[in-house]
Amino acid sequence: MSRKSPFKHHRFPRDIILGAVRWYLRYPLSYQDVVDLLAERGISVDRSTVYRWVIKFGPEITKRTEKHLRRASVDWHVDETYIRVGGKWRYLWRAVDANGQMIDFRLTARRDAKAARAFLNKAIERARLHRPVTIVTDKAQAYRRIIREINHRYDPHFDSIRHIDRKWRNNRIESDHAAMKRILGYRQSFRSLRSAKATLNGIETIRTIKQGHIHHKQAGVLGEIAFIDAIFRNAA
Repeated sequence: MSRKSPFKHHRFPRDIILGAVRWYLRYPLSYQDVVDLLAERGISVDRSTVYRWVIKFGPEITKRTEKHLRRASVDWHVDETYIRVGGKWRYLWRAVDANGQMIDFRLTARRDAKAARAFLNKAIERARLHRPVTIVTDKAQAYRRIIREINHRYDPHFDSIRHIDRKWRNNRIESDHAAMKRILGYRQSFRSLRSAKATLNGIETIRTIKQGHIHHKQAGVLGEIAFIDAIFRNAA
């Protein structure tokens, strides 16, 4: 049974929709910038339409990319940064491996042990059989206790995850925060949690594709375009 096409009932063809979404997620552009770029090509679209495309197809690109991901390394770097959502600061928890490959992210209202526990459990569950061997964090005390709890859950007699809390060792993810925020540009404030999650999902996935953390991708931006076209090839 074939998967229902996500482009059904859309007035514009697939290539225009995916091109607009990829531009918005790959470059520090506003919705108006994307509208203007389309207008230069003789395509008239309003900002609300581009917004709806990003909210719908950002997560769809993520879902279709999942099975093409390279296996992440077992050395993780975990840290949190912040963005504004609905006029309030929200904490963005992120984990990347030693090669900069995205493991997972989570948005929360608070920066506390409960949020850290929920994020790490979610990330480890997503990794499944490829759980981390080391997790590098800052010196927040909560991490040590949470990693100890996780180790006890998997094997009460063996510390399967080694915790490293030397701040200088976490430069990998701190520089990755900065690179991700450069893509956000001045869009570092979202109207709703839904739009924030959908947009961040798309941005993280496009960065993953760009950095080559997927199988069978050709080099350069043309390779990115070809990969995204391929994962939607049967979606008319």
